[in-house]
Amino acid sequence: MAAIGSAIGLGNVWRFPYIAYSNGGGAFLIPYFVALFTAGIPMLILEFSVGHWSRHGAPESFKKIGKKWEWVGWWAALVPFVIVTYYIVVMAWCFSYLIYSLDLRWGLDAKSFFLSDFLSVTTGPLEIGGIRIPILLSLLVVWFLVFLILYKGVGRIGKVVMITVPLPWILLIILAIRGLTLPGALEGISYYLTPNFSKLTDLNVWLAAYAQVFFSVGIAQGIMISYASHLHKKSDISNNAFIVALADSGTSFLAGFAVFSVIGYLAMSQGIGIESLGIAGPQLAFITYPTAISLFPVATTIFGILFYLSLLTFGIDSAFSMIEPMTLGIQQKWRITKGKATAIICLVGFLASLLFTTGSGLYWLDILDYFFSRFGMVLVGLIECLVLAWVFRVAFFRDHANKTSDILIGQWWDILIKYVVPAILTILLVASVYENILRPYVQPWWVVLLAGVLPCVAIFFAAWILMKQKTKKEEPL
Repeated sequence: MAAIGSAIGLGNVWRFPYIAYSNGGGAFLIPYFVALFTAGIPMLILEFSVGHWSRHGAPESFKKIGKKWEWVGWWAALVPFVIVTYYIVVMAWCFSYLIYSLDLRWGLDAKSFFLSDFLSVTTGPLEIGGIRIPILLSLLVVWFLVFLILYKGVGRIGKVVMITVPLPWILLIILAIRGLTLPGALEGISYYLTPNFSKLTDLNVWLAAYAQVFFSVGIAQGIMISYASHLHKKSDISNNAFIVALADSGTSFLAGFAVFSVIGYLAMSQGIGIESLGIAGPQLAFITYPTAISLFPVATTIFGILFYLSLLTFGIDSAFSMIEPMTLGIQQKWRITKGKATAIICLVGFLASLLFTTGSGLYWLDILDYFFSRFGMVLVGLIECLVLAWVFRVAFFRDHANKTSDILIGQWWDILIKYVVPAILTILLVASVYENILRPYVQPWWVVLLAGVLPCVAIFFAAWILMKQKTKKEEPL
């Protein structure tokens, strides 16, 4: 359940529907499910097997494979920790908008309210601006909630996810049903699902499918290794992987109905084409959807609360799962208590999050998210595959998974882990580098170095330094 909660996050609601539409609509499901079964599920089985076998978090797991590979585990733990520093800021936005839903404070001009009144966006990333107090207060609340969930360990996580995993599904189903009853909803659904089979010949569509699967199910972040280390010795590893992956993809597909039905209604209400509306990222959650909610004929406040409550509950499981690998790594290396390790990580994370509460926070959030998703996690996944499949014996993990699984995996799985997944990740990495050489993601070019390249390099050296630290010999408290 915790792994499902980790895999299902904000990206399921605002990224998958848009990616599907822009890459062939209903036809996108073909490359998406091919990617799910050839990369997503095999990698989940691999990471579940590693954690279940080692009984440790990512750093100690790779150290058990070979002392010189401990840095790979720290690198895998550091990437999601950097991501969570801005991911939690988005959750703070959701918490603020949950309160604003009580009186629909954004009014009919949700765009101006979000960018000017709420964020006070500056003219560029180098103009920092002041800290926004409403966002800061919401950020304090969210970080405190995450700390409360994590500091008692995996037992409390298990109790929390029994609520936070099914609740957003229920809320999403309610939102989808409500959306489908709105005028113009069918036009929105048609816009979302109409297949464009000519897209299947486009390599970029297949790369988009693999990228979506890889980043959505939560692999190459140390998360699944950490969670699997707590599994019972007889837990069915392969079944767990299939359940997590299919729950994640099913949620993404359902979210498309909740999103595009409302987008169709909004386009009809404003007399414009759907393509004229913002249907990706923060624009969807904080501009498009609030505008549509304000136009609902009835129960506007209720559906505003339901929408932002669903985003919060989707996000909270992903947030604390991104912190858990670092917390577990520190706890196991220095033999400190779970509470102390959690307090250290949450405090450092909160201080790092302050940048994203400023007027330039939206710029830095977008830049860091782009580079860590395009380069950081891809590199981690590639190195992870190479170490586990080529340096170690990947067949060892296949045998380990088969000992507890009803679904037995064969040598085809070895081929996927050794050849197919590394090849796909290499192509993704090369394509991203080539794209940024031709068209840098941000201008001027040195901002790419400052906000994109340097953070990725910094966490590599941080991982190396953490590996070099001596492990305390005392038993944990």
